[in-house]
Amino acid sequence: MSSSTKKGKKKSTSSPTEEEQEKDNEERTERRRIATDADRVLKKCRALKRNQRDTYFNKDDDNSSTENKRLKENVVEVEELETYEVMEGIEDLVMNVVQQIMASSGKKNGNKNGFTLEIPSRAASNQFFIKEWDRIVLGTKTSSRSMLNVKESRKTAVTVRVLSLIHKVLESNIHITKRDLFYTDVKLFVDQGESDAVLDDLACMIGCTRSNLHVVASDKGLVVGRIQFTEDGDEIDCTRMGVGGKAIPPYIDKITNIRSDAEFVLLVEKEAAYMRLAEDRFYHRYPCIVITAKGQPDVATRMFLHRIYKELQIPVLGLVDSDPYGLKILSVYLSGSKAMSYDSASLTTPNIQWLGLRPSDLDKYNLPEQCRLDMTPNDIKVGKDMLEEDFITQNPEWKKELQIMVKTKKKAEIQALSSFGFQYITETYLPRKIREGDWI
Repeated sequence: MSSSTKKGKKKSTSSPTEEEQEKDNEERTERRRIATDADRVLKKCRALKRNQRDTYFNKDDDNSSTENKRLKENVVEVEELETYEVMEGIEDLVMNVVQQIMASSGKKNGNKNGFTLEIPSRAASNQFFIKEWDRIVLGTKTSSRSMLNVKESRKTAVTVRVLSLIHKVLESNIHITKRDLFYTDVKLFVDQGESDAVLDDLACMIGCTRSNLHVVASDKGLVVGRIQFTEDGDEIDCTRMGVGGKAIPPYIDKITNIRSDAEFVLLVEKEAAYMRLAEDRFYHRYPCIVITAKGQPDVATRMFLHRIYKELQIPVLGLVDSDPYGLKILSVYLSGSKAMSYDSASLTTPNIQWLGLRPSDLDKYNLPEQCRLDMTPNDIKVGKDMLEEDFITQNPEWKKELQIMVKTKKKAEIQALSSFGFQYITETYLPRKIREGDWI
């Protein structure tokens, strides 16, 4: 082949065409514009991140303080245990039952061949809010469950049966769902609610988290955005999981090596709003992690959020409906629920900022009247009751917003913002909110 031919071929591939150069310049300009815009929008969010790290994460550990010790003496709190520790806890409970039976078997009178289980009481009267910890906890009251008491014998049998099944699950080193557990003995359990309640009792008795029992609920939560982690040996990148993102696994203990370059977590109440954010790739323009539990939060999503906040040390911004139930959902993430008060330490995320949709936003963003829904009498009652709750009374700005809601008797869903355009939430509302630092 002649040198001229070689030179001709080289020339045809050596430089981009004028059209390609123009396209490349446009892409570079767009990237610079987005970067500049992101820096401007995220300025106050970064300041919030620095402030939280200085005041919360980097403060001296006061676990040994006299006040903290006093508070711990009056509560029942569980902790993460290894599988063998949970099994030993179950074996200790069974051994105690055997000893009671043996001790009573020789008696001519009294509780012959009977036994009693001492269980931390999860009644509402034994649950309270600790302002210093900003969460609901379980008190130290206990209740008894006796095999020889006619009213308690069936519940006692259910408890012992579940103890046996959990030990078998842990011994096999597998996880099962709550539904799986129920179907192992339908005749005894009768209703899944009974076996579910006993799981919480056992966690309290053993002193472990419910997830340590290896019994989980079905997948519910979703996550998408700038976060990577290892899940049971598999590498997960939540920017490459498709439009819908990644299901938050019920086995949170199998998640390790969490990494992220996100500036904040956007906690979203509704799946519809989550999908809008995911499809618009909001997390690329403003580096963040988007999470939803599709309404009332499940244990796995609450625990996942807790771990992200603790390990990544980035702010959590809440996006919920402007109604009492949206605020109630935010409070479960923030302060915990009474049903799981014994495990609030690992299920709550402090310092969540209420970003929107807030009652004051309805006028601030000129939401059309047809998008403002009338609150029902029950909505108003729930709102008034919430004004007396601890997590509201200790936050004056949240209380002020709730008072606006109750006074105007108007509520609105996040989707109401679509009245300004389907992408208004990602292109205008959220960028403006974050740029202005408009959270409380």
